[in-house]
Amino acid sequence: MPFELGPDHLLLRDTLRRFVAERIIPRAKSWDQAEIFPADVVEELAELGMLGASIDSRYGGAGYGAQEMALIIEEIARGDGSVALTVASHNGLCSGHIALAGSPEQKQRYLPGLATGKSLGAWALTEPNSGSDAAGMITQAVPDGDGWRLNGSKNFITQGTVGHVFVVLAATNKALGNRGITAFIVERDAPGFSRSPLKEKHGMRGSDTAVLSFDDVHLPDSQRLGALNGGFVDTLKVLDRGRITIAALAVGLARGALEQSLAYASERHQFGQPLSAHQAIQFKLADMATEIEAARLMTWQAASLCDGGQPFSKEASMAKLFASEVAMRACDQAVQIHGGYGYTAEYPVERYLRDAKLCTIGEGTSEIQRMVIARALLKEANR
Repeated sequence: MPFELGPDHLLLRDTLRRFVAERIIPRAKSWDQAEIFPADVVEELAELGMLGASIDSRYGGAGYGAQEMALIIEEIARGDGSVALTVASHNGLCSGHIALAGSPEQKQRYLPGLATGKSLGAWALTEPNSGSDAAGMITQAVPDGDGWRLNGSKNFITQGTVGHVFVVLAATNKALGNRGITAFIVERDAPGFSRSPLKEKHGMRGSDTAVLSFDDVHLPDSQRLGALNGGFVDTLKVLDRGRITIAALAVGLARGALEQSLAYASERHQFGQPLSAHQAIQFKLADMATEIEAARLMTWQAASLCDGGQPFSKEASMAKLFASEVAMRACDQAVQIHGGYGYTAEYPVERYLRDAKLCTIGEGTSEIQRMVIARALLKEANR
């Protein structure tokens, strides 16, 4: 698939670019400093169709593929990583899991509200003592009459306090390890379900994050999402797609840092000339731009494979690994170019650097990505 943007893509990009410039960039600093979830801007993005971007048009969404989602997330992340993370997780995790594994009734019940933004979605896998090791999951669902009784807790859950629809992974057969995990849909007002905000994060401070607690939450079997004990298999599929959007988010942060650095280097004078006239600064800018372009192409390659119905797990992990580490390098260099000002909140590059760190951790750490890639390479070599 060629990677040049068509007219529809260009219209989408330019619409978002204007929105980000007018509604996100001027306010991102205040959201970060006060740790405020920008509900009004999220509602405006919903009106633009961004909360239903990946949801099928049958349920009121735009039906965009992975490449369009990568474009959307990059443009938003260029202005603020927290808002981009909100849009990415809502589309790719909660809505994505329901679209993948939901029954016709579940899709009809939940996806229209998620598509319009009337409902915000959250996805709960990580626990206080279980991250990459899903087999260590403590949260458990046990049979209870005609349904299930859910107990346990989840940690670091995006949209945790502002969400309305939660996809929750729970152990249903501990003896089977990660092959004994099942997904459930939990609604915000379910008795026994509580949420506590998680504050003082290093970055992504405008993104809502919470600890979830389940105390004898009763769920009818109609709230089970997908096959019994099939939740982990579906989770891997959800994460593969999610890694493409995290890669795009990282590209957007890196691009924002580069653009800020180009502007600052042109305006700031040292030794009688602009910083941009110094070869040391030029080389930093050149390296940043080159790596960002490579990361974007890797992201689009994974998205193209996904949209084409071809295997893309390895490529998604490669894109996520490379783009997230490119973002860290680019944002670090941006702070260096800004000098002392880069170490303050006066310029956004310090926020970009803090936000970029999440990209090396969320939806599978860099170490997990290397494991996924290596296993795929060895499997290919032994065919």
